[in-house]
Amino acid sequence: MSLGDGASGGGEGEYGGVGQTRTRLPDRGGDVYGGARRGRSSSRSLVTVVGVVVLLIAAIAFANRGGGSSSNDDGGNKAQSAPTAASGTRPVESKSGGIPAGFAHDQQGAQSAAANYAVVLVSADILKPARRSEILQQVFVSTQVPALEAKFNQAYSKDFLNKVGLDENGNPTAGHTYVSRTMPIGTKTTQYSNTTATVEVWCTGVFGTAGEDSTNPVSSDWFTMTLQLRWSGGDWKVDSFSQKEGPAPVNGDNKVSTSDEISKAVEEFGGFTYAR
Repeated sequence: MSLGDGASGGGEGEYGGVGQTRTRLPDRGGDVYGGARRGRSSSRSLVTVVGVVVLLIAAIAFANRGGGSSSNDDGGNKAQSAPTAASGTRPVESKSGGIPAGFAHDQQGAQSAAANYAVVLVSADILKPARRSEILQQVFVSTQVPALEAKFNQAYSKDFLNKVGLDENGNPTAGHTYVSRTMPIGTKTTQYSNTTATVEVWCTGVFGTAGEDSTNPVSSDWFTMTLQLRWSGGDWKVDSFSQKEGPAPVNGDNKVSTSDEISKAVEEFGGFTYAR
């Protein structure tokens, strides 16, 4: 999944928080989850026309980021290898609009920001018009927001939401639960200066619609997001980001849960604030 179902067909492309979900028709009646062992397909959902349009819109959004976004006033030295273990340092002291905010002005703060922004950019909330504007204003550099908001609204049109089983407000139909959760596995800084940072976030996640007659059952995915960050307004903000597949481990032979179990898990298990 990439931002909903992040497939870029094996390549790497820039996105603006736009996401798709796999559409898979059940091969038998009843609950498509119930006890089956489901293999993963190597094909990716962005071969659809809608996916291509979304990619184009997102690419345009970041095509001209302005002179300030690419400047490295402090030389932009390539970051050295950092320990992979968690530091134990609290990432932030506060949240703004439910999104962690106030990250430290250092490499660790940039990595914490990237991890938390990766989560929100691939969340179900990004598909909700009422919540999307808040997310964009909180996550992105302010100069990017007006153009991005228009392009996101165009990408997530009523027709698009209908194709992934959601109404115009980004909500699933009765009896269904839409799932889009991302879990960062680790972060890595590849470039850092006092004003900019490039951070890679290795992620896994669960994405799809839980419901007995769902044609888009919940499945997992592995991907890496690369976020270009800028220190702006006293915090790290996203200037642009891209995504690629993997690294993905060998799939386990876990028994697939029922749609009811998936729905209950989404309701009962809360999310986290991620630290470096």
